[in-house]
Amino acid sequence: MSVRFLLDAAVAGVHGPVQSAPVGAYDLTSGRLWSLVAALAGVAGVVIGALALARSARRPGRTCAVVALVAGLAGAVGGGLVVAAAEGGPGTGYGIVGGYIAAVVGVAAMALGGLALARLRRTGAAETAARR
Repeated sequence: MSVRFLLDAAVAGVHGPVQSAPVGAYDLTSGRLWSLVAALAGVAGVVIGALALARSARRPGRTCAVVALVAGLAGAVGGGLVVAAAEGGPGTGYGIVGGYIAAVVGVAAMALGGLALARLRRTGAAETAARR
């Protein structure tokens, strides 16, 4: 039993049966909104991860790398939840296409953040060895 079914049943018990209206192509449904939020978190993670990767060669960018990892994780998990909750395919208003996009962009952000952290560890180890 899905969460959406339980919510519709609860509303039907209070207000009578719910009639589902067709969703327009440009209507902002809750599924589309959540997939948009997840995609924006993923895009922010990609941008911050790219900055952290560029900075890690010059100066420490550990905070940016960690923020990219967290934003990417938020985007990937949010997109995955939207896809898991979707009851229809593309064009039904559940935001499934945006959920897939958010998941992919979130994974890319986590990869960039991970690369930046790995580069920081490598350059940090080289600097420590050079000091000895």
